[in-house]
Amino acid sequence: MENTAGVLGVGLGILVLYFVLSGLIVGALARWLLPGPDPMSWPATIGYGLAGSFLGGIVGRLINAPALVGLVLSVAGAALLIWFFRRRNAAKTLENEHK
Repeated sequence: MENTAGVLGVGLGILVLYFVLSGLIVGALARWLLPGPDPMSWPATIGYGLAGSFLGGIVGRLINAPALVGLVLSVAGAALLIWFFRRRNAAKTLENEHK
């Protein structure tokens, strides 16, 4: 019984590591594609990468896309999210400056 729990824990740890690395790669590619300065932390980059992968995965499933197109859709989804939140934060900054 103890052996099964150890294997399950190692497998779960590898899965989490895979998610973190794939989120980092997708988020970094999305940030690289968008011009301009972007003071964003590594955890935020990973979060945008994971969210973009989720969004790209949904779109890829809907259009029945192959794996390589799914990767492109993941990066595009992360770039879209970063662009959206940059614009939202820029609007808040301008609003606060005018008060």
